[in-house]
Amino acid sequence: MDLANTTSRKVTEFVLLGFPSLSPTLRLLLCSFLSVSYAFTLLGNLSILWAVLRDTRLSHMPMYILLGNFSGLEMCYVTSTVPRMLIDMASPPGIISFRDCFFQFYFFFSMGATECLCLSSMALDRYLAICHPLRYPMLMSLQFCITISACCWISGFLWFLVPIILISQLPFCGPNILDHFVCDPGPLLAASCSPAPLTQMSCYVLSSIIIFATFLFIVASYGTILQKVLKLPSASGRRKAFSTCTSHLAVVSLFYGSVMVTYVNPESSGGSNKVVTLFYSVVTPLLNPLIYSLRNKEMIAALKRTLLNLRIVRRIKSELGVETCSDVS
Repeated sequence: MDLANTTSRKVTEFVLLGFPSLSPTLRLLLCSFLSVSYAFTLLGNLSILWAVLRDTRLSHMPMYILLGNFSGLEMCYVTSTVPRMLIDMASPPGIISFRDCFFQFYFFFSMGATECLCLSSMALDRYLAICHPLRYPMLMSLQFCITISACCWISGFLWFLVPIILISQLPFCGPNILDHFVCDPGPLLAASCSPAPLTQMSCYVLSSIIIFATFLFIVASYGTILQKVLKLPSASGRRKAFSTCTSHLAVVSLFYGSVMVTYVNPESSGGSNKVVTLFYSVVTPLLNPLIYSLRNKEMIAALKRTLLNLRIVRRIKSELGVETCSDVS
């Protein structure tokens, strides 16, 4: 009888609560902030990706190939959550189908895992460039750079596949309310009819492994870089070496600092989780292009050259169009 009741009340959709305690004014402000942040995130990361692809000085440098790959990932990462959040805030309650919920869950977590791996590959690039400068062109070849970028994406999208499948197979018989603005494992596990400690543990173990393994790799890389840089005889050389790492370190600190608070503590929940998730899923992708473009002279120069080339092309096209019209007349 219990099995029959559970089957008859099987959940086909979820309700994402989002931020129910916000007043209409604060909800409007948050919606406006998300819209502007999303637009500038896409614009900033697209500018970096466009500059890397169009500028011949950057398109053959591994450091900027990895940066372009990271910018493309950031655009996908923020797109997996923000459009849905805007729709839910514009027309509450945020009802999402069972299938769409787990699709969002899969892509959001997979791109988060991919981001950890991409940040590690960028740390590896800096390590090889500073600690092995003579062998760097051979060790970090164009082919190897593309290979590790592809491996980051493939590994990231395979990492959480098993726990996501396990959670999707759990019985959800109601209530179908998720106290979050994204389909997150914590609220999903809480909404299940039966406890699943092994599934919950596998999810947090895999989260902890990829977060701490990549973070420790980055720390070890920069620890070796620091030892190497401090041995340089000139202060200008040390300053130049550090300047190539500061942007990446700033992004690593923002991303890992917020992610660790959320996914390595199974007991964390409630409003604090929402705020932290909002930070690393919206604010961090917004700040990344600003950090990389403002701290990198080569990137600023490439963006200027790209904009200048676009203006020249447009002027030539307009002049040719005017001449063609006058010839016809």
